[in-house]
Amino acid sequence: MTVTPLDAVAPAGALERDAPIAPDADARSDFGSALLRALDDAGASLSRADLAERRFVAGAGGLQEMVVDRAQADVMLAIAGAAATRTVQALTTILGMQV
Repeated sequence: MTVTPLDAVAPAGALERDAPIAPDADARSDFGSALLRALDDAGASLSRADLAERRFVAGAGGLQEMVVDRAQADVMLAIAGAAATRTVQALTTILGMQV
């Protein structure tokens, strides 16, 4: 999982307050690809943890490696679960709005 730095924030006077903010088509596709990448990273983390556990049981791997890989996989699962919960809450709120 990689973290990309945020762009520099523009000075307050540089923004137009009356300009409408339109969603960018690329931003919508970026969210989908970011979600897929996050799920792929979570799956890879679980695979690494499973492999480290198998190596430890076979006597070829270390205890520290196994514990660290399992902890990373647990964190990735917690993040994925929180993201799924927030997404469901947001969709429930949007679908519950009266038009």
